[in-house]
Amino acid sequence: MTPTGLSAAAVTLLAPLAVAVALDLAVAEPPRRVHPVALFGRLVGPFDREWERPGLVGAAVAVALPLAAAAVCGGAVRLAAVYGPWLGGVPILAVAVAAAVCFSTASLRMLLDVTGEVVAESEADPDAARESVRALVGRDPAALSPADLRSAAVESAAENLADGFVAPLAWFVAGATVAVALAAAAGGAAVPSVALAAGVAAAAWAKAVNTLDSMLGYRSKPVGRASARLDDAVMFLPARVAAGCLAVAARSPGSLRRARPLAREPASPNSGWPMATAAVALGVRLEKPGAYALPGGPEPPTPAAARDAVRLVGAAGGIAVAAAAGWLLALAGVVAWS
Repeated sequence: MTPTGLSAAAVTLLAPLAVAVALDLAVAEPPRRVHPVALFGRLVGPFDREWERPGLVGAAVAVALPLAAAAVCGGAVRLAAVYGPWLGGVPILAVAVAAAVCFSTASLRMLLDVTGEVVAESEADPDAARESVRALVGRDPAALSPADLRSAAVESAAENLADGFVAPLAWFVAGATVAVALAAAAGGAAVPSVALAAGVAAAAWAKAVNTLDSMLGYRSKPVGRASARLDDAVMFLPARVAAGCLAVAARSPGSLRRARPLAREPASPNSGWPMATAAVALGVRLEKPGAYALPGGPEPPTPAAARDAVRLVGAAGGIAVAAAAGWLLALAGVVAWS
């Protein structure tokens, strides 16, 4: 292809990411009544009950519902590319649909806003902070001190950087990359709109898996065991990428190495990585009483350290976006010249 083809491929793959990030910064979240993740949660709700064979039902749910989400979202992008308008080699409607899906699956501003709110209230009004922190953590906040509240907020910000932002970006990139690789293996030319649809499908699938885990993946819910195990696999790489982004944002690559033994403390095989890296980079102790302690420093986060954590997570999110954009730009070059 010509350089014009390179430009079209780059716009096709990069524009949805750029628009989604801009929408996240501008409005944070789609309205709940039309939020695709909330709509998906309504589909999950009827399965959140006791079953005679919870393992079988749970496995079917863990496989079928995320695949359905991927098919709907990826299929919508592909149909928009086939039947929608094109401009300069770019499928305009497909890019718009892909941007809407990416916006609904990847969220950072809301996380930073709520975390900052809890940090501010922990100083001025701890009771208000105990109410606000419920949006971030599942633990009972009634007995949490202001320092405990700040710790919970920082832990959640680091963990949800991986779950709610890095993971959808990573799977979007992975899906597009696999589509291009399969086209090359088959001896054909990669089509940018097909790679875009595959990326969107992968991001939607990962978000659906994570949503299932957040709703069903508790020890008290046998139907959620398959969802929890699948989420562990889906989040394995994004959790470690998020930890790397935090280390880079803190300009402390060594914090990743020092965090490694601490990352094993939480029961989750993944959440400990971004949390421990944040603790080490900030030099604070993060702790969930009775569950784990991550002694990146001797004391829990002060208000100033917690505010630094909000900025750190925001900067790490920016690094994740830059890395995803760089990969997609390189992929666009492969597509354009294939």
